[in-house]
Amino acid sequence: MSVPARGRRLSVLLAGAGLVVAAAGCVLAAGGTGTGAAGPAGGGMGAGTGAVTAAARAAVLDPAARREAPELAGEDLDGQPVSLAGFRGNVVVLNLWGSWCGPCRAEADGLERLNRQTRAEGVRFLGINTRDRDRAAARSFVRTHGLGFPSLHDPAGELLLRFPPELLNPQAIPSTLVIDRRGRVAVAIGGAVTEDQLRPLLTRVVEEAPAS
Repeated sequence: MSVPARGRRLSVLLAGAGLVVAAAGCVLAAGGTGTGAAGPAGGGMGAGTGAVTAAARAAVLDPAARREAPELAGEDLDGQPVSLAGFRGNVVVLNLWGSWCGPCRAEADGLERLNRQTRAEGVRFLGINTRDRDRAAARSFVRTHGLGFPSLHDPAGELLLRFPPELLNPQAIPSTLVIDRRGRVAVAIGGAVTEDQLRPLLTRVVEEAPAS
């Protein structure tokens, strides 16, 4: 694959880099209806109507073209304060998930393995739990998958709307972003992702020169 001109943003299928991402995404309609295997728990936004399968598209941004990630702050699932700014200086994997979303369940164990494996490399994971009105359902998801990273509770999806739509479709759950050490969005993946697919992209950002 040729190296892109500096400042040019690439939008490429992971398959083009030899990293096939076959993602069954829970795409939410404008009215809030999930198309995952089940609707949102705890009085969420509607019942599911079936699974939608698509190839996840990774937008890999040249460092010169990256945008600052928006300010993200609030409470975690236990009511404790947490913010993206608190992770500045680390590479951050930001994962959007809901307990009601089948593909989120499928990718959760792999994300937690990566969370443990990459911590010594200066990587931190942060979740955004969305469309779960009931925190108990989200906490049960965390316990089931042994997630060791915090998640902002965003039941109405307000935090998702702070991102440019070309980087994050707020109606596609799950999605994963990689934030570089300077707090800029470096990688965007729409759809479920495995650890084998995410790790090479994450490594690329980790190996970049540290922020000055």
